[in-house]
Amino acid sequence: MAASVAVRLEFGGGAELLFDGVKEHHVTLPSQSEAWDMEQLLVWIQRNLLKERPEFFVQGKTVRPGILVLINDADWELMGELKYQLQDQDNIVFISTLHGG
Repeated sequence: MAASVAVRLEFGGGAELLFDGVKEHHVTLPSQSEAWDMEQLLVWIQRNLLKERPEFFVQGKTVRPGILVLINDADWELMGELKYQLQDQDNIVFISTLHGG
């Protein structure tokens, strides 16, 4: 069984508006049979933190195009995207690059 994982989630560029305007969340993900990965984290975020307009944050099983994701200050594309296994004390940042005009 995988241990619980404490991570810092940060939302910016307007993405925080989908989370009641809260930019930073310190969360502890519960222990489960397998290690936590980004795909599971996105499901957890939708169920536990996302307050409105999920279509502005997720598309299918991944983040919507226009949301930049950084894992410990590195582009998640370099880290394996959805398959990245979360480590205790990871810092995950979601930045919206979509702006109305």
